[in-house]
Amino acid sequence: MKCSLFRSVALFCLVPAGAFCATNVINMSHYDVMRPDFAAMKRQGIVGVIHEATYPPFVRDPKYLDRQTGALQAGLLWGAYHYANASDPVRQADHFLSVVSNAWAQANPVTRPSAGVLLVLDFEKNGHYPGGTMRPDQAVAFVERIRERTGVYPGVYSGEYHLSQVLNSPRVTPAQKRTLTNCWLWIANYHKEPRATAPWNYWAMWQYCGDGKCGLPRSAYPTRIANIAKAELNVFRGDRNSLQDFWQRRGWDPAEGKPRRESEVAVTAEQKALTPDG
Repeated sequence: MKCSLFRSVALFCLVPAGAFCATNVINMSHYDVMRPDFAAMKRQGIVGVIHEATYPPFVRDPKYLDRQTGALQAGLLWGAYHYANASDPVRQADHFLSVVSNAWAQANPVTRPSAGVLLVLDFEKNGHYPGGTMRPDQAVAFVERIRERTGVYPGVYSGEYHLSQVLNSPRVTPAQKRTLTNCWLWIANYHKEPRATAPWNYWAMWQYCGDGKCGLPRSAYPTRIANIAKAELNVFRGDRNSLQDFWQRRGWDPAEGKPRRESEVAVTAEQKALTPDG
């Protein structure tokens, strides 16, 4: 069963994203001031929402809890990201998990999906908040702390240019790169389909539109969803079923009260499945 699933995902990776383009994930933060219509999002094809949970200096996104409630009631999958800075990465990871866990505990158990929460490190140039930009070694410490406490590696989000510029530095060691490839890659490019960015040889999710900014054809790449005119929209490398399976494998259920002890063999198998040469 698992081998069959891995082969299916691998086949999707051989096809350009545009061949099966579907806007199926939206990301949000407190900068989105409207009250989102999650039911309409689901009707229009959205499968999951990834919302900012925390940002510097150790602040909880004030809209996170309310939007978690609305998204789960609408039957959407839920994810959380932390906008990083250059302060203590372990403390950032612990604060992030505390906010996510506390919010999940307040969710109605009936509406909480079994997949749990998809976790993401927002590893981009920090021009919004105090504390500077997170370094690659700090990103490694952050994702390792998440893995230690939850049993899963988070995704890593960044712009294609920033990521290639930072990780191609000679100061980044091979060991640090190997650690980061345990994380799934979520990459932003508003003008064209992104390439694989070393040390990854695949991307799992592509943000093609940010705050309504998009240089791609509107017929295939819309810039709005439901009542959000300037949305942050994403394409997953795969179909809806593959996305749901991915969320199930990579998500963390804070209600379990203990880390998922996912084996290194399982992580390696998934990496091979998502790799075009796999």
